[in-house]
Amino acid sequence: MLELTERQWALFDYVKEMHGGQKRKYTGAPYYTHLLSVANRVEQYVQNGYETEIALCHDLIEDTECSLADLSYKLMSIGYNIEEDEVILACVDDLTDKFTTERYPSLNRAERKELESARIVTSRPVAQTVKYADIIDNMLSLAEHDPGFARVYAREVDSYLWKINMGDPGLYAACCELLTEVKGKLGIGQN
Repeated sequence: MLELTERQWALFDYVKEMHGGQKRKYTGAPYYTHLLSVANRVEQYVQNGYETEIALCHDLIEDTECSLADLSYKLMSIGYNIEEDEVILACVDDLTDKFTTERYPSLNRAERKELESARIVTSRPVAQTVKYADIIDNMLSLAEHDPGFARVYAREVDSYLWKINMGDPGLYAACCELLTEVKGKLGIGQN
């Protein structure tokens, strides 16, 4: 069970506020449940870095009006020091999609995801650890609620997962195992 420190709770409250009324697509649950699930999964493997904070914030820049500067201000105001702030911001930035529909309207999803795949392989090991937990949470949800899109997502993940292997080895193995299992259930051939 996820246990947050006082400043992690303060950060979660901020993230929850920023995500506002956003809901999970298939269940209608508040979006922050995904963030807590990712953070909980990360904490099952790693307890010595800022993975929990990164997990809580991993969709903040991409899905809300929050900027990295806003997040930095909040982190500093609730007691994170400059070094902690730098690590968290760098990893959140690593996990923020850069090739979005809004920024690249002329590219289709496959083209954007191919560019994201090339970009994510350069991410920091701590960010890769959080990415594994995010993939697992998304994959489980999609496999249960939308097998058609799960096929698309699994193929996208398969194009880069094998190249982002610098994060926590246990969580990486769990992510790879789940991808292989889902691909098998969905009838997706091995690359």
